[in-house]
Amino acid sequence: MTAVAAHHVQPNRAVKSWLVSIASLIAVMVLVGGATRLTESGLSIVEWKPVTGALPPLNPEQWTQAFEAYKTIPQYRELNAGMTLAEFKTIFWWEWSHRLLGRVIGVAYLLPFLWFLWRGLFGAELRRRLWLIFGLGALQGAVGWWMVASGLSQRVEVSQLRLATHLVLALLIFSGIVWTLRRITDRPPVAASPRLRFTAMVLLVLTFIQLYLGALVAGLRAGRIYNTWPDIDGGLIPSSARLFFEVPWWRNLFDNALTVQFEHRMTAYTLVVLALLHASDAIRSRAGAPAVNGALGLLAAMTLQATLGILTLLNQVPMDLALAHQAVAIMVLTLAVVQAERWAVCPRAADRQELVLPAAQIG
Repeated sequence: MTAVAAHHVQPNRAVKSWLVSIASLIAVMVLVGGATRLTESGLSIVEWKPVTGALPPLNPEQWTQAFEAYKTIPQYRELNAGMTLAEFKTIFWWEWSHRLLGRVIGVAYLLPFLWFLWRGLFGAELRRRLWLIFGLGALQGAVGWWMVASGLSQRVEVSQLRLATHLVLALLIFSGIVWTLRRITDRPPVAASPRLRFTAMVLLVLTFIQLYLGALVAGLRAGRIYNTWPDIDGGLIPSSARLFFEVPWWRNLFDNALTVQFEHRMTAYTLVVLALLHASDAIRSRAGAPAVNGALGLLAAMTLQATLGILTLLNQVPMDLALAHQAVAIMVLTLAVVQAERWAVCPRAADRQELVLPAAQIG
């Protein structure tokens, strides 16, 4: 390989490695966030200090101050009264680790991004997309505090609506990075099939809806009740009186634990069936090995995810199964993004070469 060719390839590899690292960090952060929720640790830090909060308490006096601040909120008074300092430290470390990961991701994204910008490695379209991802990341920090603030005065836990918003925004950022990685990767074009393209996009949209519903289930602790399958509340379909007893009726879609769990189940069934139809269509259409394998992989991941969801429910949400369920959800989302991007309009050659330096900048 000539020196000029190597100069063209190396920035491409560096940017891809950077984006893969950021996506991996986000996946880890989502799992740590899930553990934080399962251990009821999310309200252990009652202040938002974006800079100084990076340091944990360093001496007994600081630990006492942090513990006393936690004692002022309803969660301590109503759920954890009598908690010892050692018990408080356990929940504190989960929340602190979650926030620290957020800071690490911010730095790990921004510094290389500015370096690549200075080197002029991005085309206009890629540059706009990466700035948008950065903006969503900054927004995510504010949304995280907005979520925590909902549990500091009137409630003993955070709002399930804000929790769901926080999770979906994180996964939207993750998906944006995965999509961008696909856009800047050279690959043979796939013959456009309107039906396959449509079902792939529907699968991606439904996956996001399912992730939102899963966060509502977690926020309402709905997985700890109605722990039977395939029936729920005594039947395959609960009575309308139980599903829609709150007024106005639409509040049940977000606040009624039975309705939210039922929505989550029905969406899971819909996803598995649609993934099966999509895979069958890809095979019959002879869409090519990458598209067929992608469809089959997505179907397998969704089937595994549904199975883990059932096991998690039947066992009343143990930590190991719940985190496995969340980890596979990230895998399902990744495969859904890849499959949808595969059938999207193929990027022009100029777009795929956005990471190649102009000749005037070589050397």
